[in-house]
Amino acid sequence: MAKVKKQPRPKAVTPKGFRDYFGAEVTQRKAMLDKISEVYQLYGFEALESSAVETVEALGKFLPDVDRPNEGVFAWQEDDDADWLALRYDLTAPLARVYAQFRNDLPTPYRRYAMGPVWRNEKPGPGRFRQFYQCDADTVGASSVAADAEICAMLADTLEAVGIERRDYIVRVNNRKVLNGVMEVAGVLDPSDPDKFVTERGIVLRAIDKLDRLGADGVRALLGAGREDDSGDFTKGAGLSDEQAEIVMGFMQAKRDSGAATVARLNELVTGSETGASGVQELETIAELMAAQGYNSDRIEIDPSVVRGLGYYTGPVYEAELTFEIKDEKGRPRQFGSVAGGGRYDDLVKRFTGQEVPATGVSIGVDRLLAALQAKGRMTKETVGPVIVTVMDRDRMAHYQSIVGELRAAGIRAEVYLGNPKNFGNQLKYADKRNAPLAIIEGSDEAERGVVQVKDLVLGAEIAKTASLEEWKGQPAQSEVKRSELVAVIKKMLG
Repeated sequence: MAKVKKQPRPKAVTPKGFRDYFGAEVTQRKAMLDKISEVYQLYGFEALESSAVETVEALGKFLPDVDRPNEGVFAWQEDDDADWLALRYDLTAPLARVYAQFRNDLPTPYRRYAMGPVWRNEKPGPGRFRQFYQCDADTVGASSVAADAEICAMLADTLEAVGIERRDYIVRVNNRKVLNGVMEVAGVLDPSDPDKFVTERGIVLRAIDKLDRLGADGVRALLGAGREDDSGDFTKGAGLSDEQAEIVMGFMQAKRDSGAATVARLNELVTGSETGASGVQELETIAELMAAQGYNSDRIEIDPSVVRGLGYYTGPVYEAELTFEIKDEKGRPRQFGSVAGGGRYDDLVKRFTGQEVPATGVSIGVDRLLAALQAKGRMTKETVGPVIVTVMDRDRMAHYQSIVGELRAAGIRAEVYLGNPKNFGNQLKYADKRNAPLAIIEGSDEAERGVVQVKDLVLGAEIAKTASLEEWKGQPAQSEVKRSELVAVIKKMLG
């Protein structure tokens, strides 16, 4: 009889491109999202939780035309003739579906915010994961650029609410209509035939987006014949003439000392383009609305370099950039960069309804913003753990649980040690791993005298660094407390 092959044990590894989040990370993220929610609700936005799974048809805006439509998303087909389903790629496409489906029941405009994980089936890399958190706020059904201005103001207020100080961030605003007007003037966009020059426009957009990294000369090369990098790799350019390239370069260098001066320069660049002139007028209106509310150029500014990569933006686009310096892995100073972005997307709901529905919104990169707060010292990487009640006599477990019950009733985070109590040292090691501030010790002797021992683990750790053996043996971090006064003493010590 053949021997049954033993099944190998599964490997305990996190799937490639994914990560696990532990206590401090989860609680800190929740605390940050709670603060963001408060600002969003203050502005009148309502919470929405939509399904993590959508039909691929609903997400089709992001997918290439392939036989197996799972490029970029995690997708599957339940039956041969069934719809393809996919994990949501972002929180905007689900919103478009929800609004189209429930538009008769929802108010117009519909103002919603949403927070949660999204999934992208892309090649992972350092700091680039296939699952990550997003935090969005959108207004659907409002064509006025006042809705865009409100999103920008709310974004500035949100950053300050979570702990990013003024002058450590800037919300930068541009308009895709202005860029389209520039491309029309440069001869790479034909309003009567939007598909014409589509390849060239794609190269131009990507080139503009690389201005910070490649500089003006590198971008100019990509606008022309192409660019060869230091390794010898050649990137094909858009093939623009010198005159065409100068028009695009003029757009990227149009930022002036004030919003009014920037708008005036943009007006010059789009002369002859109706679309461009409309975009400049919208930027001017946004600048006026911001100034009326007290949001000056130290918080929100007009900046033509903001492009935003997604193709569905149709009007104003905006980006929140953190301007303070951090050190990279090699100790070199660099700016933290963008933590949020968004814009107007008036065509997205149209895919479902056949009618244009104006919409605008912003998405915050939750993990990046949390990392920024840690870099600024607004959040430590560790959180204070619970008070640990040690077990000196397992037969008195009910008594130890009563101590914990009193502490919890007083709002103090606490737990009883539930491992093997035989080795007391292991209990204190556990308390250290839990980052516990205090340990409570009560043996039979303390119980008879109506007292408990309270060990200050934070102070004990500090003393252990410098104290002599005799000083350490004196137990300066441990005190005896009347059992009846325990809760009051713990509250005072934690305070």
